[in-house]
Amino acid sequence: MKETFCLMIGAIGAGIASLFGGWDSALVTLIIFMGVDFATGLITGAMGKSKHSKSGKLSSKAGWYGLAKKCSILMLIIVAVRLDILMGTNYVRDAVCIGFCVNELLSIVENTSLMGIPYPPALKNAIEVLQKQTGRKDDKDD
Repeated sequence: MKETFCLMIGAIGAGIASLFGGWDSALVTLIIFMGVDFATGLITGAMGKSKHSKSGKLSSKAGWYGLAKKCSILMLIIVAVRLDILMGTNYVRDAVCIGFCVNELLSIVENTSLMGIPYPPALKNAIEVLQKQTGRKDDKDD
């Protein structure tokens, strides 16, 4: 019985890993960044400094919206894997992972800045440039 259960869990895990094109550093990094972004968003809301609610406090609607966006990002990774398979390439999935890692990193920096964590001026300038290039300056959806 135990062996059957372990076999089923292993098969499910392998199927999920296959959907995402394998369990490599790009996917692991993205998932870690997504978790850190969600956690820093919760902390920012608990401090009453969130940009995603009118009061600045925790909002279940904003939290569910953030989780839905993260699930959508994971679905886009699956789409990128299928595009790589269709076109016979190996870079679409990694490019999508890296792009979303950068987006999550910007959100983490924004959240921690709202918490009052100081950043050097050079880093702030670099982040502002990235935000302008990605159109995220006034993005309130993360």
